[in-house]
Amino acid sequence: MALHRFAGALLGAALLAGPAIASDYPSRPITLIHGFAAGGTADAISRILAQPMSEILKQPVIVEQRTGAGGNTASRVVATAAPDGYTLGLPTGGHAVSAGLYKSLPFHPVDSFEMISTVVYYAFAIAARPDFEANDIKGLVALAKSKPGKLDYGSAGVGSTHHLTGELLASMAGIQWNHIPYRGEAAAFTGLLSGELPIIIATTVTVAPQLKAGKLKALAVSSPTRLRDMPNVPTVAESGIPGFDVRTWAGLFAPKGTPKDIVAKLNATVQQALARPEVKTRLEEVVGGDAQGSTPEEMKAMVAREAARWTDVIKKANIPQQE
Repeated sequence: MALHRFAGALLGAALLAGPAIASDYPSRPITLIHGFAAGGTADAISRILAQPMSEILKQPVIVEQRTGAGGNTASRVVATAAPDGYTLGLPTGGHAVSAGLYKSLPFHPVDSFEMISTVVYYAFAIAARPDFEANDIKGLVALAKSKPGKLDYGSAGVGSTHHLTGELLASMAGIQWNHIPYRGEAAAFTGLLSGELPIIIATTVTVAPQLKAGKLKALAVSSPTRLRDMPNVPTVAESGIPGFDVRTWAGLFAPKGTPKDIVAKLNATVQQALARPEVKTRLEEVVGGDAQGSTPEEMKAMVAREAARWTDVIKKANIPQQE
């Protein structure tokens, strides 16, 4: 009987302690980790989001870069951190790509994390030099079919979402073209403007200024609907390839096992931050997309879908898996 009373006391204490821990959260600074260089898109998104989160949670949210392996170094750090809500990560679209691009990963892209919320979505543009023969996707497809394997396009690198957008386009349009990888979007743009390339696939926020300056022309955008900043540029879907929809994204996640009430509190914090007009505007200016939150369940389902889709594209395109 004494043993039963002792066990019951322990259970009761645990039940009482659980909510108490969550109600005290956070009681110290939170670290928000991303896997890309300072000053880049992921860094900008992290810092824009960290400021209102700090104000809402009344604790500093400190942004930290852990660069390497296309964001996988940062994801590994988050996956192996204590699941207490004090280490968070900002994954981007490349996180889902990693599922099929790498031979092995030190984490599972979905199951090693507690998803918190999406933050923003943004699309790509298929852009060409002003003197390129085609002016739209229909013309591009016709040209590629007339010269199988002769047309080149550039991207930010092998296995980037930019690259895979090109491979998905080729698969759905039934064309063959050559991928020319560069070390980032800036290098790909240099290749286009210098005449090394006829076409690039790049984020719309990078394309838009060059488009306005007349240095290139946009054949289409990869989103399912036209973009407010590029309203005259049609979507790939409306250009003869129905169902084409590619948007990269950024969100927040925590280590697997982070308590549900802490995840719920962080989710509510993200929604409050995104509801601030100045935060939404800054995020959308940085990426040229839409600031959009989600439930943890919606984000988990989205990441799983993206991982499955890109794994299939990688296999069909025979893209070598990375070490």
